[in-house]
Amino acid sequence: MARHKSTEKRARQDKKKAFYNKAIKSAVKTRIKTLLTTLEAKDKGAINAELKKTISSINRAASKGAIQKGTASRKISNLTKLVNRTLPV
Repeated sequence: MARHKSTEKRARQDKKKAFYNKAIKSAVKTRIKTLLTTLEAKDKGAINAELKKTISSINRAASKGAIQKGTASRKISNLTKLVNRTLPV
């Protein structure tokens, strides 16, 4: 248990930030799942639009500090490769 004022405040801040980060990460996961279900439809326009929204969501999470930059880059890279493999040229 925290004994000092500063550690009590830090505990409150950490709890608030963890809740905030969890919400952001959850939104990113939902966006990725939406993209994956859109891939099954094979509609090129819808897939590209959803990929753009997903990348934007991932970048926003990285800029807010909810996920690290390298993690964001890896997710974007893997999703882009998946879309390019799935869609015929």
